[in-house]
Amino acid sequence: MPRCFHIELILLGLSVIVLAAGSNLRAHAGADNRGADRLAIVKVLKDQQSSWNRGDVDAFLEGYWHSPKLTFSGTSGTACGWDAVRARYKKTYADREAMGQLEFSGLEFRFLGPDAALVLGHWHLTRAKGDLGGVFTLVWQRFPEGWRIVHDHTSAVELTK
Repeated sequence: MPRCFHIELILLGLSVIVLAAGSNLRAHAGADNRGADRLAIVKVLKDQQSSWNRGDVDAFLEGYWHSPKLTFSGTSGTACGWDAVRARYKKTYADREAMGQLEFSGLEFRFLGPDAALVLGHWHLTRAKGDLGGVFTLVWQRFPEGWRIVHDHTSAVELTK
């Protein structure tokens, strides 16, 4: 076998190792970025939970994309646009008693690209007139001002005791 063929094999092997190492580093960097994205989204959710528990629906809605293209789907259909979503929340949760205390749990993250994520989870309202709870799927998008919900699909699920 000619010597140049051995050198080519060695160079090819080294190239594969360098490419694999570079790919592995990018994967770790991506994982680190995803961790930061996950924390940023969790912060928005914690801020929403605090706002809700203070009875401040408008502050709660800061976690949503303020756009006519925002959508919210639930048992009463789909609300289109930030104003319609706000009106839906104000109608459904007209006072502190109806709002109760909100808790999110069971968050599951699926990143759909560098600026998009899907977050699944559970919600629970503790209220004097009876607890409510269910599941949600939130589609998030990164904007210059941070991560915002662009679509919310929330369903009530009968609570079991």
